[in-house]
Amino acid sequence: DRDTDKKRIEELLEENMVLEIAQKQSMNESAHLGWELEQLSKSTDLADSEKSFVFELNECASSRILKLEKDNQSLQNTIQELRDASLTSRESSLKFVELERENQQLSKKIEKLQNQIEKEKQSNQDLETLSEELIKDKEQLQVIMETLKADKDRQIKDLKQENDHL
Repeated sequence: DRDTDKKRIEELLEENMVLEIAQKQSMNESAHLGWELEQLSKSTDLADSEKSFVFELNECASSRILKLEKDNQSLQNTIQELRDASLTSRESSLKFVELERENQQLSKKIEKLQNQIEKEKQSNQDLETLSEELIKDKEQLQVIMETLKADKDRQIKDLKQENDHL
């Protein structure tokens, strides 16, 4: 039973390390996307509402990542507790059943964390798409503004000529 417990704990530790790596990658991607969004908002003259919208989306992604990190730390603590309990405990098979149930619960939590990480990745992709759309909209608005300015200048010139003529 102890050997089985040790193997299961080692498997959980490996899964946890994989989740940590994936989480760090997700955090790095989120941080990089946040930085890119920040750079885009600095380099372009987006309207204040667009800036605050992007900032809110970025803050939301950051808070989700922090929550995932906290859950991951909680899982690490639980795994360590389980490891300590299995090494020091020589209780009956009831203890083994309890540990196995906790391991199953941890597996479910790990699966949920993996799903949340996937959702975060999708959210980051959505943010990137939104940012690209905002940039395209801005470029279109600039073209329209230039066209309107040219029309306005032409109309002013025509009106001045008409005024001079009168």
